[in-house]
Amino acid sequence: MNFSWPFIRRPIGTTLMAIGLFMIGAVAYTFLPVSSLPSVDLPTISVTASRPGADPNIMAATVAAPLERRLGEIAGVTELTSVSSLGSTRIVVQFDLSRSVDGAARDVQAALNAALSDLPGDMPTLPTFRKFNPAAAPILILALTSKTMQGSAIYDAADSVIAQRLSQVQGVADVTVAGSEQPALRVRVDPTRLANMGVALEDVRTAISNANAMGPLGSFDGPGRAVSIGINDQLKTAPDYDTLVVKTVDGNVVRLPDIASIQPGVRNSRSAGWFNRDPSVLLIITKQGDANVIDTVDRIYALLPELRQWIPAGLDISVLTDRTQTIRASVHDMQLTLAATVVLVMMVVFLFLRRGPPTIAAGVTVPLSLAGTCAAMWAAGFSIDNLSLMALVVSVGFVVDDAIVMIENVFRNIEAGASPLRATLKGAKQIGFTVVSISVSLVAAFIPLLFMGGIVGRFFREFSVTLAFAIAVSTVVSLS
Repeated sequence: MNFSWPFIRRPIGTTLMAIGLFMIGAVAYTFLPVSSLPSVDLPTISVTASRPGADPNIMAATVAAPLERRLGEIAGVTELTSVSSLGSTRIVVQFDLSRSVDGAARDVQAALNAALSDLPGDMPTLPTFRKFNPAAAPILILALTSKTMQGSAIYDAADSVIAQRLSQVQGVADVTVAGSEQPALRVRVDPTRLANMGVALEDVRTAISNANAMGPLGSFDGPGRAVSIGINDQLKTAPDYDTLVVKTVDGNVVRLPDIASIQPGVRNSRSAGWFNRDPSVLLIITKQGDANVIDTVDRIYALLPELRQWIPAGLDISVLTDRTQTIRASVHDMQLTLAATVVLVMMVVFLFLRRGPPTIAAGVTVPLSLAGTCAAMWAAGFSIDNLSLMALVVSVGFVVDDAIVMIENVFRNIEAGASPLRATLKGAKQIGFTVVSISVSLVAAFIPLLFMGGIVGRFFREFSVTLAFAIAVSTVVSLS
């Protein structure tokens, strides 16, 4: 059986097929996502729990330990790391690479439900979890600074306006606001005054809590109408607390300013960010796993002028770090290397063949094979990164050798006296199996990379499969 026979007998159809393959590959190349390295989804989940006022030792003993016992019972857990601080605990659960992150999330939810009976009853909220990819580095960090606004006001604008709008950009997975916190009033109690006046800390907490009650106090229920009794006089500024009565001791009224100082601040005073020696709020942006990092960052840059119209006039938006700068330079360098490799290969082919038409015939296989490889990469969900581009560079030498073998055998038949058409048909039939065996042996050389396990295998899988795609496409192109 001569696989090349229909392609040789129908040159117009073969030419149209080649043009179609090249166009499909060119279009697929524009749709391929761009990144520095292949996207490797590590099944990792982060669990957070809070208990205000508890020190790290108590958090580790009463919150982290029960959660770790339940999470450690999940099948496929390879690493369990917990960090307890004042009032909060964070547990990172990493699963085996064979586990699906969605299935792991369901198991984590079941473990958290089972641990509820072991957790303290005074926790304000139940433990929460979120999917977390430690390999997903931020693609862009924006810094918000102002000469006139306080850090809490900058944080409020960033959290309520900018972060929500950036999260809507196509390709953005998460926007984290850091460097400050939401505004709050900080009450600092003087223990000496507290002891002298016979007031306990619980009395202070109860007075502040009652003065800021959000729910209704009661209701008037009549035969024709019911009215709720509510309050809306929330204490939002420090002067509002000057008249707050904490307790009456022996006829003496103890007000909050008598035992404490009230100052405006933020919820977490230890959260800070700096940009060019100025206090700032940072917006840390990460992309989706299948998104094009360069297109995503370009969309964010295009949105910045619109965002500046929505925020206060004294707020400046600056770029702290842009990860795409190194990615653009790296991808551009690999593209230049690929172009130089193609030129050098064609020069070597011409140096040995010493004929223009055979060199052109061999050269046509290079763009067609690379175009078909790009189409296969798009179908497989791969990306344009350093490893896949390196695979394309390496494959240039592989994709042209099949064509050289085919051309050499055809010319051998021509030199033996056969006509060009008969020499082509006979040469293709003679060498077809050899071309296939050469390609299969080349693919077999990458079997260790194809089946390598672990994180390294995940990274090099795209490299090896791209090479296999290029060799397979070049085989078909050479035979057709």
